[in-house]
Amino acid sequence: MSATTVSAVPKYRHHKGTGQAFIQVKGRRHYLGKWNTPKSKEHYAAFVAELVVNPVCAPVRPSALTTVVELIEAYWTFAVGYYTKGGQPTSTLDGIRQSLHLLRSLYGTTPANEFGPVALKAVRGQMLGSGRLNRTTINKRIDIIRRMFKWAVAEEIVAPAVYQGLQAVAGLRKGRTEARESKPVLPVADDLVEATLPYLPAVLADMVRFQRLTGARPGELFQLRPCDVDRSDEVWEYRPADHKTAYRGRERIVYIGPKAQQVLLPYLLRDAQANCFSPVESEQKRHEEQRKRRLTRVQPSQRNRRKARPKKAPRTAYTKDSYQRAIARAVVKANRERTEAAADMGVEPILLPHWHANQLRHSKATEIRRQFGLEAAQVSLGHAKADVTQIYAERDSRLAVEVARKIG
Repeated sequence: MSATTVSAVPKYRHHKGTGQAFIQVKGRRHYLGKWNTPKSKEHYAAFVAELVVNPVCAPVRPSALTTVVELIEAYWTFAVGYYTKGGQPTSTLDGIRQSLHLLRSLYGTTPANEFGPVALKAVRGQMLGSGRLNRTTINKRIDIIRRMFKWAVAEEIVAPAVYQGLQAVAGLRKGRTEARESKPVLPVADDLVEATLPYLPAVLADMVRFQRLTGARPGELFQLRPCDVDRSDEVWEYRPADHKTAYRGRERIVYIGPKAQQVLLPYLLRDAQANCFSPVESEQKRHEEQRKRRLTRVQPSQRNRRKARPKKAPRTAYTKDSYQRAIARAVVKANRERTEAAADMGVEPILLPHWHANQLRHSKATEIRRQFGLEAAQVSLGHAKADVTQIYAERDSRLAVEVARKIG
């Protein structure tokens, strides 16, 4: 909306039931005060002026009639536009949706200016009582609610004192709450990874190998293209077009050594702008392997059984969920085979524990820190702070054992 779009300016209207003046924007009513008074007309003029400046998120005048549900709707409009990357919504939106759902059901009709610390504790108590969320997740969801009220203060939707009051509610402390703790993410043993690889499609198996050798984030694998890899030196450098800390202006470089180069090289022989690891290519290779293992002759009618218009065509790039599902399916296949083999021999099967892709990054962090120190692990994994690397790298106790053996 621009200042010249006179026809789009919402009208100053009268709500006969309450005697209030209101303005309606995008199907939402914003109350301005008593009908036909100088104050309500002043609010109307200010509202229209602010709407011209910021048409994406309609302003809301601070009022006792601004409810929590109205605030949630306004904040969601802002969040949908803000938390996007490359035109796609980020996972942050899922966290916001889940956090505000309970708030809306408990306090939707409460005036936003009356929402205080006790109410925030009540929302947290419901999260705690469900038993489904761990302590860290509860604290994150409460922080999202606080962040919404902070945004509302900046937009002059609620009074500053509301957000100040919510800041007084401290997060749940470890050992001082009934909330369960989240399990730490530990490195995955290399022998477990090797035992899983034969049950993965060829492309996915190479993705796992490449991630283990480089410590790349899963998202950095999915967007890898030949044009992103600098092969001018002995150690190649991969600069992801998009990465976790790009919004902070930081550069991310994934260093690719000789072993990782051998894994990646066959996938560079394609269009420079194409994804190296493609689900479409993976499906093609899987079908080719199935044909090779086939014992009977392929009938002419079965040589090409692809559907002209499949309901679900393979994506051009993997996602975090599809990558993890593939690893989980491979572990299930391996355990099924181990169970059958053990039954034939009359012994108990030794099953593989489930693991996920992020553990590969932890494994790399631990290996680098053990051999080259914390700073090397920090640079290799692309962490801005060393304390983040400490979380990823499992503490190596061998040095402590050696000290105790000699002087303890």
